[in-house]
Amino acid sequence: MLGGANLDATAALAQKVQIPVIVSGGVASLADIEGAAARAAAGIGGVIIGRALYTGAVDLAEALKVAEAACC
Repeated sequence: MLGGANLDATAALAQKVQIPVIVSGGVASLADIEGAAARAAAGIGGVIIGRALYTGAVDLAEALKVAEAACC
């Protein structure tokens, strides 16, 4: 609940399975989006933003820009 995503644990899980893993729960800022995108090579396939969009803590257009810049 907006406490920040556990990206290290998510990336560790993604490296152990054969399918992309989606980050969910705790995404609170653009830094979480950037961190997830930076770990795309580890198998992170996306991010569910949820409440951060609803509360305005994350702007969708900015999140898309950050994700694209970090991963591609």
